[in-house]
Amino acid sequence: MDRVSSMLSFVKVVEHEGFSSAARQLNLATSVVTTHVKSLEERLGVRLLNRTTRSVSLTEVGREYYERCVQILSEIEDAEQAAQVLQSRPRGVLRVNTSPGIPAVIAPFIAEYANLYPEVTIHLTATSRMLDLVVQGYDLAIWYAAAPDPALIVRRLASYRVVICASPDYLAKHGRPQHPSDLAHHSCLIFYDAPHSKDGKDWIFTGPDGDFPVRVSGTLETNNPDTLKGAALRGQGFIWAPTPMMVDELRSGALVPVLSDFLPHEYPIEAYYPNREHLPAKVRTFIDLLIKYFHEIGDPCAQAGKNPAGSVKPAIATSEERTAPKQRATG
Repeated sequence: MDRVSSMLSFVKVVEHEGFSSAARQLNLATSVVTTHVKSLEERLGVRLLNRTTRSVSLTEVGREYYERCVQILSEIEDAEQAAQVLQSRPRGVLRVNTSPGIPAVIAPFIAEYANLYPEVTIHLTATSRMLDLVVQGYDLAIWYAAAPDPALIVRRLASYRVVICASPDYLAKHGRPQHPSDLAHHSCLIFYDAPHSKDGKDWIFTGPDGDFPVRVSGTLETNNPDTLKGAALRGQGFIWAPTPMMVDELRSGALVPVLSDFLPHEYPIEAYYPNREHLPAKVRTFIDLLIKYFHEIGDPCAQAGKNPAGSVKPAIATSEERTAPKQRATG
């Protein structure tokens, strides 16, 4: 028999000075309340109540047990209220895992979210491979293209295309490539943890005959996207990156996109989380506002007067949830 229910019945009998009145308060049959109290006494091996035909009273042991029960039930109620508050109002620690380029993209969004929900602390970890959200205690993952645990729930946040770009100074000195094969004669900055290539040196393009790789090389290889971006801004070479990562640089003209006609593929930016049921408010609001944020990023290439092949598009059905596929093509 449920111990908490038995304890609650016992407390109500004491507070309302009888089994019948306690049963009315609990909306139970008197026989059920009587059974609950008897089960407590039998399990403890003590008499908790003195009973007469007209009244009940606490034994010495019963009085001490009653006080402890009141304390325990109060703590249970507090715990339930705290859980309901966490579920209904964003608060607590939100643990987020992302692919390496995401933090730089969503930094303005995180600042906005923190202003809206100051009771939420965001713990963000960027890794080259998605963490095990359940085992490692993460609420959420935000990734460009991933092959996650198929048990995870997936929600599309946006679609994006990749962009290849360089600084105006680099282009003035070395020229603008007209075909992907021209990159063999240029300095290309390598992100060696790229999902589309085992070492980051195979850049994928599309032509009339389908997709084809171009093997590139350069003077910098790293798994830090900020380092790559900084090198590109200083004129060190071309960078291949998801467009959301380059929004400000493309809009300002600090980096100039090239070969956009050879980069038509769209890839998903998706949120992954362990369970769709009873999604905490901190997770739900984070995802909903992130969808809005990606929508507002818009198309930096088009705004810069360039070919819009590098656009960031909100998902067509952003509210859809699904389980992760067993195998996902990466881009």
